Amino acid sequence: MESDQGQGGVRSVRRALDILSLLTEDQPVVPLKTIVEATGLAKTTVVRLVQTLEQAGLLWSTDAGYTAGPGLWRWAHLAHGSWELPPETVKLLRELADRRGETANVMIRRDIHRVCVAQQESPQPLRHVVRVGDELPLWAGASSKVLIGGASDALLTRIALDSPHGVDHVGRLREWAEEAAERGYAVSQGERDIGLTAVAVPLTTSSGVVVASLSLSGPSARITQESVTEFAQDLMQVAGQIMSQGFDHPLGPRG
Repeated sequence: MESDQGQGGVRSVRRALDILSLLTEDQPVVPLKTIVEATGLAKTTVVRLVQTLEQAGLLWSTDAGYTAGPGLWRWAHLAHGSWELPPETVKLLRELADRRGETANVMIRRDIHRVCVAQQESPQPLRHVVRVGDELPLWAGASSKVLIGGASDALLTRIALDSPHGVDHVGRLREWAEEAAERGYAVSQGERDIGLTAVAVPLTTSSGVVVASLSLSGPSARITQESVTEFAQDLMQVAGQIMSQGFDHPLGPRG
């Protein structure tokens, strides 16, 4: 009985999170009908969950539907203080993006995914943009090759199984990580998104542990094979500046 209740509780939490995840910048207000259709849950179940979220201050009822509640602001404020990069680091990222004309990202590893924790967009109309907070797979990409350095065989196997290539991808992941560690940077060209190229370097602690990646990404037509080395050198210089500022962030790899 206790096990069933526990599973039901987890299921309810998952459903509540699914409802909250419907709120986006493009869709800040979600009608009840949309929630029912998107979740596939019975309307009575949705109403019960929405009422609970509203009572907790996580949702706010309007004439047009439900929007983010004031209770989320406290959590957002806490996350902002914990995860926001120092102003001097943000300034370096902005200058890097302006100088190279491409999007600058800082990513961390979270289990078998990488998460964007900071970004400065390219000034160009055609640019590659990943939103802060977005999770991307670790089985491909320049940042991934940097972040999996030193990963255990067990972790690489789980990453490979998450990929379209299956367990056979483990060998390639290991090769990518070793190559990135040897030359100090990694490159990806259309590995996950066709027409996209990225160059990434590690951000490390004073003891040399990789805690994040710093990358530039954009259309392959602009980040050509001939320019990769120049991009990498610029990235390594900026990474050195960031780390010299005392890069302190709750970014350590987990799992």
